[in-house]
Amino acid sequence: MEFLVITGMSGAGKSQAMKIMEDMNYYCMDNLPPILLTKFAELCNESKRDIEKVAVVVDIRSGEFFDSLFNGLEELEKMGISYKILFLESSDNTLIKRYKELRRPHPLNPDGSIIEGIKEERNLLYEVKKRADYIIDTSKLSLGMLKEELRKIFIEGQKNRNLSISISSFGFKHGTLLDGDLVFDVRFIPNPFYISELRDFTGEDEKVRDYVFKWPETNIFISKTIEMLEFLIPYYIREGKTQLILGIGCTGGVHRSVAIANRIGEILESHGHRVTISHRDLNIR
Repeated sequence: MEFLVITGMSGAGKSQAMKIMEDMNYYCMDNLPPILLTKFAELCNESKRDIEKVAVVVDIRSGEFFDSLFNGLEELEKMGISYKILFLESSDNTLIKRYKELRRPHPLNPDGSIIEGIKEERNLLYEVKKRADYIIDTSKLSLGMLKEELRKIFIEGQKNRNLSISISSFGFKHGTLLDGDLVFDVRFIPNPFYISELRDFTGEDEKVRDYVFKWPETNIFISKTIEMLEFLIPYYIREGKTQLILGIGCTGGVHRSVAIANRIGEILESHGHRVTISHRDLNIR
């Protein structure tokens, strides 16, 4: 039996993915508590319907049951059932936009800010994402594009050749980016924090960007970083890597790293790469 676990960020499209898998003749179950994974697998094995392909959605709605996911997966292995994990991802800005459009609170922070709920969920899903067999970033995917992506992987058996590049700015004073594959320190660039008229703005504001990019070393750094990434990306893809996490760090994660992360993301996107950008410490003051 082919067993697929669909998980990922709330709002990234897990329910849509499940419906697509259902159209591809998978027997599907939404919001299955991980503790019931083996029981569900047993029922499918014993069914008279001769179920060969199963897809289950496991997400943060499972509450405390989510902690038992790895135990459930280990039990599947003991039963001789091989499984794959599909992780759906989206950028912070995309998730916030989707929540606002639907006027829904984040399930982890129903009475607070959406971004805080997203941050907490990313932390909770860190280990799951590391173990995922497939990672698809839906930030720029229409429903039709997601369907095509899943068809290529699960019907045609193609590898997901579209490496997802996640760029995150951060501040070293709040701790380094723990899951970064490549982490760059841009504290060598003059700090806008010490310019009184720039201190209260961020790297997303034009006046801060103008200050950061007026220094020749900033533009040389970006040029050399892009050159290195374009060299590395084909080799990462060849080795089967599905996601590259790039960290850009400055002191506080508000000015230089934000502006530079955005610029690198824009350039990579213009080169045809799938990119998501997040700013871990932007709202920490």
